[in-house]
Amino acid sequence: MEKKDLRVIFMGTPEFAVESLKALVESGFNVVAVVTQPDRPVGRHMSVLHPSEVKQYALSQGLPVLQPEKMKDEAFLSQLRSFHADVQVVVAFRMLPEVVWAMPRFGTFNVHASLLPHYRGAAPINWAVINGEQETGVTTFFLDHEIDTGRIIMQRKSPILDSDNVEDVYERLMKLGSEVCIETLEEILATDGRVKTIAQPVGDDSLKPAPKLFKENTRIDWNRSPREIYNFVRGLSPYPTAWTELVDAMGRRQSVKIFSVEPHEESIEILELQVAGKKRMTYREFLNGQHGREFHFE
Repeated sequence: MEKKDLRVIFMGTPEFAVESLKALVESGFNVVAVVTQPDRPVGRHMSVLHPSEVKQYALSQGLPVLQPEKMKDEAFLSQLRSFHADVQVVVAFRMLPEVVWAMPRFGTFNVHASLLPHYRGAAPINWAVINGEQETGVTTFFLDHEIDTGRIIMQRKSPILDSDNVEDVYERLMKLGSEVCIETLEEILATDGRVKTIAQPVGDDSLKPAPKLFKENTRIDWNRSPREIYNFVRGLSPYPTAWTELVDAMGRRQSVKIFSVEPHEESIEILELQVAGKKRMTYREFLNGQHGREFHFE
């Protein structure tokens, strides 16, 4: 079988996934359909529907696009079956039910931005930086019943520099992920689907998780060491951004996003921040706007 004969369905939504889809198209693989999230309302009145980055690219290439609200909807499943896919590729998408991931004869594999089994979950890049890792990478694995636990096909490593924020690592892994995606498909093609895999450990409490990021777990704990705070801030910058509260002498509170800091032996220096309702600014600009008023962060 050649590339043009391997029928591929691609599933993904954000920019991170576009790089892999683009690589598939430019490498000559036969992408027969693309599945992505439904258009989402944006704007002040939430009245404008915005297509995902994956949908925008897919339409620019004339690829059929499916946007199911529910993955178990029978109309969607029937449409998916009609494409007779040999394999499905998933990059930064939602959790799939077995009826979807088990459909193709060669299975469904995911491109995950960590060195599994560590950092299973929704935010692997953020947590690797937050935890001060010096290395991360990309893993391809076949989907199974539990999230991010399927048999590993390939892994490629990538460094995390001490000066990196999460955007820097994201950019490198986005490119690396597209390369490993192609290598994985080529291996599946070469072995007629009998690619060698490695089982992941399960039930191991020593594995580092990558849970979804919420406001509750992105607040800065100023009791941490300067190095821990530094890693926390850069692991969330520029998005979703670490935050704290500015408390003035009257006890009034404002939410503040912290974009960058500099660690010192016994202290942490804030470099860039954004007070709620104002523009992003340097700490010096912020101080100039305080006109000597007392405040603290907590």
